[in-house]
Amino acid sequence: MADVGSVDIELVLIQWLQAKAGPDVVVRDELDNSLLNELPTIQVQRVPAGGDDGYRLDRAFVDVDVYAATRGEAITRAIEVRGWLLADLPGAVSGGAVFGRVTTTSPPAIRPYENTALRRAGATYQIYSHPA
Repeated sequence: MADVGSVDIELVLIQWLQAKAGPDVVVRDELDNSLLNELPTIQVQRVPAGGDDGYRLDRAFVDVDVYAATRGEAITRAIEVRGWLLADLPGAVSGGAVFGRVTTTSPPAIRPYENTALRRAGATYQIYSHPA
């Protein structure tokens, strides 16, 4: 049995969200200078918070930001991602992880971004998982 914390939550969520979003959306952890050419983009980052049960169960806080050409598209996609995470992720087995409870700690909202040629909407989720 794998140890607690052995699931790379960012990597697994990137793969899972890419399958949900389809080939016209880029899903990744880090942004680069090509962002304007790769819209829409979903960015997944684990926040340095959460915890575990000391045995198997990991409780991760994860920021999910959506970058799009317009404010409307950014918030619409962020709401769509929220629906996938809350309705489809619990009980899923993907990338060597089993997902349990998912809650929204900060719902989708427009977040500031320095580049005015695009818009960012994001949310923060609490996701329970353990190795498969």
